[in-house]
Amino acid sequence: MSCLVVSSTCSLLPFDSTLTRSTRSSKLCSSLSWQSSFPKFSIDVGSVISSPVLKKDSFVQAAWTRRSREEAAKRPNRKSWKQRTDMYMRPFLLNVFFSRKFIHAKVMHRPTSKVISVATTNARDIRTNIPSLVDDEACRLIGKLIAERSMEADVYAVSYEPRKGERIEGKLRIVIDTIKEHGIVFVP
Repeated sequence: MSCLVVSSTCSLLPFDSTLTRSTRSSKLCSSLSWQSSFPKFSIDVGSVISSPVLKKDSFVQAAWTRRSREEAAKRPNRKSWKQRTDMYMRPFLLNVFFSRKFIHAKVMHRPTSKVISVATTNARDIRTNIPSLVDDEACRLIGKLIAERSMEADVYAVSYEPRKGERIEGKLRIVIDTIKEHGIVFVP
């Protein structure tokens, strides 16, 4: 392989501080166009170019390939736009759990899964002050505590998503109504 490099007729001179602007410009190229400021090279490459040799056992595999339409249609786990954006549109979610022995409620920030406020009748200070841990008065107390603690954390709007087949009635209705009465807005 041979290379031949031919440069332009203009040569670059080393910087000399004793030269004035007029003498420096006269020693450089006389043409002041933009194209003439670059040296001209012509490269001649010999005709011998070796092609890569591939073994029969080797193969080239792309790092990423586009999926076919059939493969893209087979993605059952792909969430809809609403499912993907819902957590940002309604970020604070109320979660209420009723057992036979106590009531537990919390407000969570859905994108980060951080718990904003918690209230339970199983807490030591509440457990000793109320006669029953699961009656309507306990539901009202839990709603009031959740509303107060959420407002302390600067959360004024929450949403509640009922589980499949769950109706908002009875004790759950009492908790939600009490939260609404104490200034928290429910976002549908």
